[in-house]
Amino acid sequence: QVQLVESGGGLVQTGGSLRLSCAASGGTFSSYFMTWFREREFVAAISPSGSSTYYKDSVKGRFTISRDNAKNTVYLQMDSLKPEDTAVYYCAASTLAPGRGDYWGQGTQVTVSS
Repeated sequence: QVQLVESGGGLVQTGGSLRLSCAASGGTFSSYFMTWFREREFVAAISPSGSSTYYKDSVKGRFTISRDNAKNTVYLQMDSLKPEDTAVYYCAASTLAPGRGDYWGQGTQVTVSS
């Protein structure tokens, strides 16, 4: 079973950037699809090798998901942030498919001020 801990949230002005991190432990990280959700809404996902990525339409071109399997960490680089991006962001892991959350972190708050 994998444990996930998010970090990097905070308060930023419209147009600003944040990078979220999600550190995994207790499992074989490189075997998991990793997904970022906000509340329960899909945001972005990445395949176990990192070769494939998937995005919600409204974040395409602004957010970038990546992973470092050597560090057991997945990232979400968020640029050109908008107030509607405000939410608690969660990372999730699944061995089955992107966009599926079998294991969840505790979440990190992102607030974008106008």
